Amino acid sequence: MNPLIKFFRTRIYAAVFLMVFILLVGVAGYRLISGYSWVDAVYMTVITMTTVGFGEVVPLDQESKIFTIVLILASVLIMGYALSIITEYILSKNNVEELKYKRMQKQIDSFKNHVVICGYGRNGKQAATKLRAHNKAFVVIEKNKEMEERLQLDNAPYVIGNANEDEVLMQAGIERASSFISALPNDADNLFVVLSTRQINKDINIISRASNESSYNKLKFAGANNVILPDKIGGDHMASLVVVPGLMEFLDNLAIVGKTNINIEEVAVEKLFTNQVNQTIKDLDLRKKTGCTIIGYKDENGEYIVNPEAELQLAPNSKIIVLGRPEQIEVLNSTYNIDY
Repeated sequence: MNPLIKFFRTRIYAAVFLMVFILLVGVAGYRLISGYSWVDAVYMTVITMTTVGFGEVVPLDQESKIFTIVLILASVLIMGYALSIITEYILSKNNVEELKYKRMQKQIDSFKNHVVICGYGRNGKQAATKLRAHNKAFVVIEKNKEMEERLQLDNAPYVIGNANEDEVLMQAGIERASSFISALPNDADNLFVVLSTRQINKDINIISRASNESSYNKLKFAGANNVILPDKIGGDHMASLVVVPGLMEFLDNLAIVGKTNINIEEVAVEKLFTNQVNQTIKDLDLRKKTGCTIIGYKDENGEYIVNPEAELQLAPNSKIIVLGRPEQIEVLNSTYNIDY
């Protein structure tokens, strides 16, 4: 709990205690001094504390009048204190929420080359978990206000709003982002968001979810670089577990997401060499330095080579795909100071 909120709640409890205390004192006083019944004593105490101006149950004697004066003065002070504390608490709570949003927006504004995830359902949450495992900065755009508590529990930077609005996309830093994941459940919404994102950022890498195969070409035409059909992937995966179960279990183990169990990394060659002239895979000697094995190569044109030869020259803007145990991947990242 925020210390400021905790402080105000303590003061509210104190104010409530004082109000109950003065109520009990008033009831007891009217009961003993004026000889009122319990009901009449409570009635007199309440109208005195609230200063509503109703008449006495019976005419007050001198002692009762003095007691009433003291009770009125004490009640005014305590009620005023209680009202001021409650008002302060409400205002401070709003201010704390506003400060929290401002602090988070400031964090988002500092992001560059981050990932924007639109929608925090099953697919969006899984994408966030994967990105967090790879220490990749991301921002979630979620329209449903009820998801805010879940986002806070997951410690995910977020923007509450409709991604169909350009202002919300800009608030998430879409113009500075390197990638955009649209994981909305409705294909029409994904289509509109992809189109808006592409118009704002011409170079961003867009990955969109699609429920229907008929939406695939439309999303590609709107500007998505990749379109994922979760149902199709799930069906293919289940069938593969029947046809080649051992292979799929091995691949699943490679893809496990967690803080310390990443097995595969894609690394830009610029992060491995300060000078790419005439450098080869053999020159890297990653196996000896880190224990990782190079299993793939992606050239500057985006073409993949599986199990590349040791004499393959590494071109600028190309990438290598390495395989290793989690501790070997960690050595690779620390050795070359790789920050994703």
